[in-house]
Amino acid sequence: MDKKYIIGFIVVIVLLLGGMVYLNYRSQNADVGADLSGFAQCLVDKKVTFFGAFWCPHCQATKKMFGAAQTKLPYVECSTADGNGQLQICKDKNIQQYPTWEFADGSRLTGQRTLEELSLKSECPLPEGAGAAASVQPVVDTTASSSPVATTTAQ
Repeated sequence: MDKKYIIGFIVVIVLLLGGMVYLNYRSQNADVGADLSGFAQCLVDKKVTFFGAFWCPHCQATKKMFGAAQTKLPYVECSTADGNGQLQICKDKNIQQYPTWEFADGSRLTGQRTLEELSLKSECPLPEGAGAAASVQPVVDTTASSSPVATTTAQ
């Protein structure tokens, strides 16, 4: 077979795969159509805390699920500014994995979660149509850390 055809075939495959990855990323990270500010406020009212790190992709995806309401989330940044350590507040709470959602009763959900899971656990109602549009795959194993937490002291 001619090298031009092989190279052309490889280029087409790479473009198709790139398009599929982009569409999957876009669908998982699209802003939610429903206004989730009431849901975010309910989480605050119910004393739910979202612990995360700026460098954590699952934390960023979780924030993105909330669209414009992400500014109202009860979020606590755990990472030091250099990304190599953990802030004392998160050490004191023994945060081992990001994201971690802590509830008023002391129970936790770790890993990336759906809005439905957060709603069920917190007893905060979701607005009509928000659940299906904002679902993402949860992390199945919530005991193993998918994002290691550094244990150096905060500066």
